[in-house]
Amino acid sequence: MESIQKSKKEIIKEKASYLFRKKGYAATSMQDIALAMDMKAASLYNHISSKQEILQELLMGIAGEFTSGMEDILSSTLDTQAKLEALVNLHVQLTLHNSDSIALITGEWVHLSEPELTQYKKQRSVYEQRFLSILSACQKEGLIAKKVNIDLALYSILSSLHWLYSWHHKHPNISKIELEHQLKMVLLNGLIS
Repeated sequence: MESIQKSKKEIIKEKASYLFRKKGYAATSMQDIALAMDMKAASLYNHISSKQEILQELLMGIAGEFTSGMEDILSSTLDTQAKLEALVNLHVQLTLHNSDSIALITGEWVHLSEPELTQYKKQRSVYEQRFLSILSACQKEGLIAKKVNIDLALYSILSSLHWLYSWHHKHPNISKIELEHQLKMVLLNGLIS
């Protein structure tokens, strides 16, 4: 099997996402990124125009992956419970493949400039509304008790999934399958009757 060669820009974005996660976007300088790349800061500009460009590409890229995954799940023929489980799987998959970028969605998105900031917030809102629609469908079908506050359930599930990168960083040896299974058991068993 042929290995895929990463571009210099992709490597810069990977190093920057790690630094943004560790130090924060505001505290990370172009010099820090250049040092991590073992190159001069001026050389970075051959591949990127700014630190803001990196943040935009990282966050808009991960937002696009979540949006695409949600659209695939919604358009599938899965029943509502299976769709809810597929959303947990989507978060696990994206977290394991993009943990440093995922870390940015918990707070660093506030550093986006316009128009990306507005676009990012809109995508996040649409994603949350679609997630809520699946939870509501589960409740209408009797899979989730009527007494469960669906808005609170959404907040609880997404909060746990957003911080999964931090937990997984401390427990890297758990398999993807086991992680998906455990999360569905912890997050959904209290909801699904």
